[in-house]
Amino acid sequence: MVWLTGMGLALGTVMVVYLLWVIFANGITVFWPKPVQLVQLKADSVFKIGQTNQIAGAITINREISDRDDGKREFQFFVGNKDSYGFMYKFIPQDDVKELSLPKNIMVAERLEYGNAIFFPVQLNLGTNKVVASGEPNFVAEIHRVVEECNARREKYTELEKKDIGRINNAIRKIDIRQKAISASNTEVEIQANASLTQELERLTKEKADWVVEYEGLASQAEALRLEQKKDTLTYRLATGEIKTQAIGEIVDIYQPNQFGLWDKIGFFVGHFWGFLTENPREANTEGGIFPAIFGTFVMTVLMSVAVMPFGVLAAIYLREYAKDGVFVRGVRIAVNNLAGVPSIVFGAFGVGFFIYLAGGTIDRLFFPDYVASKVPFFGTGGILWASLTLALMTVPVVVVATEEALASVPRAVREGALACGASKWQTIQRVVLPASAPGLLTGLILAMARGAGEVAPLMLVGVVKLAPELPIDTVPPFIHLDYKFMHLGFHIYDVGFQSPDSEAAKPMVFATTFLLILLVVVMNLAAILIRNHVKKKYSSSAF
Repeated sequence: MVWLTGMGLALGTVMVVYLLWVIFANGITVFWPKPVQLVQLKADSVFKIGQTNQIAGAITINREISDRDDGKREFQFFVGNKDSYGFMYKFIPQDDVKELSLPKNIMVAERLEYGNAIFFPVQLNLGTNKVVASGEPNFVAEIHRVVEECNARREKYTELEKKDIGRINNAIRKIDIRQKAISASNTEVEIQANASLTQELERLTKEKADWVVEYEGLASQAEALRLEQKKDTLTYRLATGEIKTQAIGEIVDIYQPNQFGLWDKIGFFVGHFWGFLTENPREANTEGGIFPAIFGTFVMTVLMSVAVMPFGVLAAIYLREYAKDGVFVRGVRIAVNNLAGVPSIVFGAFGVGFFIYLAGGTIDRLFFPDYVASKVPFFGTGGILWASLTLALMTVPVVVVATEEALASVPRAVREGALACGASKWQTIQRVVLPASAPGLLTGLILAMARGAGEVAPLMLVGVVKLAPELPIDTVPPFIHLDYKFMHLGFHIYDVGFQSPDSEAAKPMVFATTFLLILLVVVMNLAAILIRNHVKKKYSSSAF
């Protein structure tokens, strides 16, 4: 039996470690640069692109052909240039490959659209100045300088559009809602007869006109910056011989992977991993970063924890300390245990019906009548608040059960000693029982966070979306926007893996996002575990 139980533990550990290794090993390939091969195909190959026998790409898969027994292999190449080829990945059997080489001058450009471009540079067009790649020793340094200038300019107009123009759009939206509410609640005759309504509409019209003037000025600045992004271009030649010209403003990064040394690769890895953590997604979420998803997952988990702990702990205190054993209490405990096994999508449907339609609709009618009159829901639609409360409701049984077990573990002698010293029952619970059972309470919170942070199905009904560049916490008053929809790492994995227009390009991103989700859950759980261990040491004289 000892050997049997030991083998079970070893098998479970190996499975967990292998799972994490598969996720890590596949996800890390997104950030590590791969050398680009120039593939010379045989003359009779059916896998050539266009009329040439050349293609350039990085090998992403090297495997044996499944329907052959002679050990022949096939390669999957990431060829990029989706705007030219119509695809970014191509399988080529080993039999069709005549020669593989690593040209030093081949370049890879990360673009805002159509994924990466793989090419041989021809010339840099800086207005009337032409910098030819073959005749200019500082060509690479010059193109890097122009790309950095364009990136700085892009950050400038993006900041302008998101903050300043976003603030104005928000103000204009509120004015439009108020004007629609007045028009919906009153007829033209009633408005003309009511001096206060007429004055208010005139004031709103003037205020909107002022906002529009400011908006037009900022929009013209942003448009000028966008036009400047198209001024400088890069002419390059694909491996197939096609000549193309690309605006450098559409390039995010450019590099020569076949010239990278070890430290160059490490620097590339660190920079791209940091960008993955801090940038917004692009190209249907298959490119760029996942910062909004990380931030949304963290904020939702914190809100869920803040909501679930008080309700779960209070319910457990009542059931354990005050309620007398009977049919009602036994029924409540059975219901709590059964709720822990209810599918999460059921809680999502409940969240839609109760939180969004009932609670949110009621809040809108009581506190946001203008939104109701203009038929624009404020809290009566999906948002991060309702998503957090839905997951809090789903994880309440976990907290209740863990808290009850923690309360039951406090020795009876400790309670009786407090009561003998003159403390009331509530004082005993507050000053003695709860501090002694705090590690158990935090264990329930850890379990609730672990389950709630990875849930996806209920969130699809109550507030999560594919792309939400506006964060629920920002610098725009009132700074905390509980009505905003949000992105979530779990839903991002589902969307990229199963809803992406290019499933091959999405595979590495799926593993990378999965690794980040696991890492985020581990970090939050470690923080709770550290707090639990601190509390455990503080009350080490008790049963804990």
